[in-house]
Amino acid sequence: MGTVIVGVIVVAIVAAIIIKMVKDKKQGKSLQCGCDCKHCNGHCH
Repeated sequence: MGTVIVGVIVVAIVAAIIIKMVKDKKQGKSLQCGCDCKHCNGHCH
């Protein structure tokens, strides 16, 4: 039972990270460009 609970927690954390990355990308932020694609002249995409 403990393994299932830990697994669910890990999946929830990974899902939250992926959702945040997708939202940031939609707002024009990217990790490759220092989180601000406005200043990289489109090289993030």
